[in-house]
Amino acid sequence: MIKSQITNYKSQTNSNTKSPKFQTDAFLLVIVISVLYIVCNLVLGICNFCYAQDSDKSAALSKQIIGAKSNAELYAPFEELKDSYFKDNKYTEFVESLRALSQQKKALEPFTDYYIALSRYQQLKYLEETQGWDEYFSQGNTYRDELTKAAQNAIDATTINEPLNPYARLILWQFHKDQQDAFAEQALTDLMNSVMEYSKVSADTKPIKEAADKLLSYGEKGKSKELYRIYAEKLAASDIKDDSLAAIASGFYKEGNLDLAESIYNIYLDRITASTPREKLLPVLTDIAREFSYKDQGPSDPVYAEKIFKKIEELAGKKVFDQELMYLRAFNLEKAKEYQKAKDAYIDFLLAFPAATHSDEAVFKVGIINTYILKDKKEGRNYFKELISKTGTLRPWGISALYQLGLLSQWEDDLTAANDYYNRLIKEAAGKYPQMLARASERLKEIEEGKPMEYGLKTFLDVSLKEEYSALDMSKIDLRTRPYQANKEQAVNISSAVYAAPTGCMEVQLQYLWSGDLGSKKPSNDQSAFATVYTDTGTQVINLVVVSPSGIIDRSLDLVDTY
Repeated sequence: MIKSQITNYKSQTNSNTKSPKFQTDAFLLVIVISVLYIVCNLVLGICNFCYAQDSDKSAALSKQIIGAKSNAELYAPFEELKDSYFKDNKYTEFVESLRALSQQKKALEPFTDYYIALSRYQQLKYLEETQGWDEYFSQGNTYRDELTKAAQNAIDATTINEPLNPYARLILWQFHKDQQDAFAEQALTDLMNSVMEYSKVSADTKPIKEAADKLLSYGEKGKSKELYRIYAEKLAASDIKDDSLAAIASGFYKEGNLDLAESIYNIYLDRITASTPREKLLPVLTDIAREFSYKDQGPSDPVYAEKIFKKIEELAGKKVFDQELMYLRAFNLEKAKEYQKAKDAYIDFLLAFPAATHSDEAVFKVGIINTYILKDKKEGRNYFKELISKTGTLRPWGISALYQLGLLSQWEDDLTAANDYYNRLIKEAAGKYPQMLARASERLKEIEEGKPMEYGLKTFLDVSLKEEYSALDMSKIDLRTRPYQANKEQAVNISSAVYAAPTGCMEVQLQYLWSGDLGSKKPSNDQSAFATVYTDTGTQVINLVVVSPSGIIDRSLDLVDTY
C-alpha cells in the first residue's frame, strides 16, 4: 500500500512540476499517512495479541473449572476468572461466561450464581460511578432482579459449611443496605448468623474477616467488632507463632483497622505475659502504647493506649516511665478527654521531672483542668501563680497564666487585681505574643470603660464556675481540633458536635458561643466549626457554650499546643 501511495505521488508531481510547494506538501502528506498506517497496524496487532491472551487465559480457567474434582478446587480459578473480566469492567460478558459454564456442568451453579450476583452488584456500582445513566435506567431493574435471584439461589444451594453461603449473604446484605430497603435488617441478621455458624464448623478465617471488613466499611462497628473477635480467636487457636501474631496485629494497625489490631494484640499479650520475663515484656508493652497513643497523623486509639500504659504500671510501677513516656501518657489521656486522669498523670510527671521541657505546659494544663473542668478555682489559681512566680522572662504558659488570673479576678469583680495581671501581661508579652496582647487589651478596655465582659466569655465562666450549672458535665458537646500540635501560622480546624435531646420534626436553631484563644478567627454564633491560625506559641484554650431556645445545653473546652 505504501508503495502504491509513493507511485501515485510521483505521477502527481510529474503533472505538477510547475508547483514545487504542491510537491512538498503532497510528499509530507504521504509520509504522515504512511506513519499513521504503520502505527494503527501496530496498535491493532497489540490489541489483538492482548485479546488473544485474555481469551486464552479465560479458556484455560474455564477448562480448569470444568475439570475440578471438588468445590475446594473451584475458588481460586473462579476468583482469577472474575478478576480477568472485572479489570476491564466487562460485567455482562462475565455473566454470559458464567451461564455458559453452568450449562456445561450443572454442579457449578452455586458458584456461577454467586458470581452472577457479584457481577451485577459491581456493574450497578460502576454505572453509578461513571454516570452511565442510559444503561443504569434501562437495565438497572433487570440487573437487580438477577442479583437478588442469583444470590438467593447460591444461598439455597449451599450449606453452612461452605464459604459460598456467607459470601452470598454478604453480597445480598450489601445490596439491600445500599438500597436502604425494608430487607436490609433481616439480611444483616442472616449474614451474622451465617458467619457465626460457619466459624464454628470451619478453620477457614477468610470469610469471617471479609464480612467484618465490609461491615466496618458500612459503619456497623459493633457487628464488625464481634466478627473480628472471632477471627482473632481462631487465628490465635491455630499454630501461628507469637512473632507472627504480633506482626499481623501491627499490620492491621498500619492499615487503620484498629479493632482487629487491638483484638489480636490482646491475644498476643495474653500469650506472652506468663512466659516472658518482665525486662523483655516491658519494651513490647511500651512500643504498643506508643503506637496507639494520640497523634495528629496516622491511626491512634488513646483509650486502648491507656489500657497498655496501665498494664505497664501494674507490672513495674510508675518508676519505669521515663520523662518522654510519662508525658506521652498524660497527653494521651488529655486527648482522650479523660481530664481527671490527665490531671493526675501531669502531676505525676511534674513530681518525677520538675525541670522537664514540658513542665510549664503541664503546670498550665493542670491549672486549666482544675479551674474549668473540675470546678476547683482555688487549686487552679495555685498552679497559675506557680507559673508567674518564676524568675526571669516568662515562657508562653506564664503569659497565659497571667491572662487566666486576670480573667478570674475580673469575673469575681476584683478589678484592681485584674488590672494588675493584665498590665503585667502587656509588659511581659510586648513584641512576642500579639494575639494574647490583643485579648488582654480587650479585657482592660472593658474594665476602663466600665463595660461587662464579652458575653460568650462571661457565659463560659459562669457555666464553668457557678454551682447552679454543676449538672452540665461537658458530655453533650464533642469539641475537636485538628491538629492538636500545630506550628505557628498553620491552619487549625475546630469543630463541634452537639448531642441534644430529639425535638421531633423541628430543627432547633443553636447558638455557638465561642470564646478564649480563637487565633485569627472570630466565628459567628451560628458556626459550629471554623478554621483559624495562631501566631502565639504555648497552649491555646478554646471555650464553647452551646445554647438552644430552651436554654444552655452544655459547655466544653479544648487545648491546642502551638510551637
